[in-house]
Amino acid sequence: MVIIDIETGDYSVDKDGLKAADYLYDKNPLARLFGIRIGYKVAVSFCGNMERVNE
Repeated sequence: MVIIDIETGDYSVDKDGLKAADYLYDKNPLARLFGIRIGYKVAVSFCGNMERVNE
């Protein structure tokens, strides 16, 4: 997962999106974050398969 602070441009990459978000929140407690799973069209799937991005 890559998590991006949309106001500062800071980002964090981790297998676990929550750990990446926690890292950014430690730097800026009021951060507004956006996250996406690298190589996929969606970050998570609740009831189906996750479609990969075709390159």
